[in-house]
Amino acid sequence: MRAVTWHGKRDVRVEDVPDPAVKEPNDAVVRITSSGICGSDLHLYEVLGPFMAEGDILGHEPMGIVEEVGSGITNIKPGDRVVIPFNIACGHCHMCGMELYAHCETTQVREHGMGAALFGYTKLYGHVPGGQAEYLRVPEAQFGPIKVPEGPPDERFVYLSDVLPTSWQAVAYAEIPEGGSVTVFGLGPIGQMSARIARHLGHRVIGVDGVTARLDMARRHGIEVIDASEVHDVPAEIRERTSGRGTDSVIDAVGMEAHGSPAAKLAQTLTGLLPGAVAAPIMANAGVDRLAALMQSIDSVRRGGVISITGVYGGMTDPMPMLRMFDKGVTLRMGQAHVRRWISALMPLLTDDTDPLGVMDLTTHRMPLEQAPEAYAMFQKKADGAVKILLRP
Repeated sequence: MRAVTWHGKRDVRVEDVPDPAVKEPNDAVVRITSSGICGSDLHLYEVLGPFMAEGDILGHEPMGIVEEVGSGITNIKPGDRVVIPFNIACGHCHMCGMELYAHCETTQVREHGMGAALFGYTKLYGHVPGGQAEYLRVPEAQFGPIKVPEGPPDERFVYLSDVLPTSWQAVAYAEIPEGGSVTVFGLGPIGQMSARIARHLGHRVIGVDGVTARLDMARRHGIEVIDASEVHDVPAEIRERTSGRGTDSVIDAVGMEAHGSPAAKLAQTLTGLLPGAVAAPIMANAGVDRLAALMQSIDSVRRGGVISITGVYGGMTDPMPMLRMFDKGVTLRMGQAHVRRWISALMPLLTDDTDPLGVMDLTTHRMPLEQAPEAYAMFQKKADGAVKILLRP
């Protein structure tokens, strides 16, 4: 089959790789019909190379048609249309019983002290082949795959794999009071949907970004925006708009590669130039994140407010302004999305033909799998108005 493979910094290729097969009773093989490129994939493209191996298959936002199932599978069958959550969970362990599926004890990558295995996301998360491919082997298929209706286009449902549950969790973790306010830093796919979900739930939303296409998309969905390329002091502007207090909550949908962190950017760049065996322990034991968005989040939230972090961070000893956070009484919530936990809330919104979350206005580019290298470069450069790209085998 054809698949998108990693070969180094900013070097992804579409190559022939062996077809996946059922290996365990709880496996399934899915023929992929759509697979998104995630902002987290760009971290692999740019920063997290030391944790990758040449030839790794990328991608963790797939959906498709079930082709084959193992002997232990009764919940899905060949021909079913399914979305595959990005994290791999068993559904029956202690953590899954608490609906903390990103910490599944069956698939935890204990060798590296990490949580549940993820599709297509480094040796830290299990080295599981990803879904930017023609076919995907799905472990723990007795729980993971989400059946969706026939008929509507893939764009209606594919974002159940990551974007929508991650955004729903970001809003839930933000604990916005009834009729309250939230700032969303970063209006990429997660920020867009977090803002729309918060607005759908009746909150005032201020979105912050510096990319015109992203700001325009947010405006289309009724989001109040701040253009970070034009406003010198974003937290001051947010306080100005909120009676001097700041918003009740903040969602950081940016993560480790925030603009405005020149020293950390240099550290990331230099680390990325080192051989993987040297760079990996440095990244695992150092503060290498670009923290501009997180620092602005701390300055933008009101006293006693909540910051929900959904952007991916990778450093171990990043400096944090503890005095400022303690004095303001800030609460932090963060972590990988527990995908299956939020599906029951999201599915009625996706099967509603009025499209209340505007999921049909998120994909900006639909490209053949064979054009994945061009798609990655476009997304990384935010070129041609790219906000969300779907690859189709």
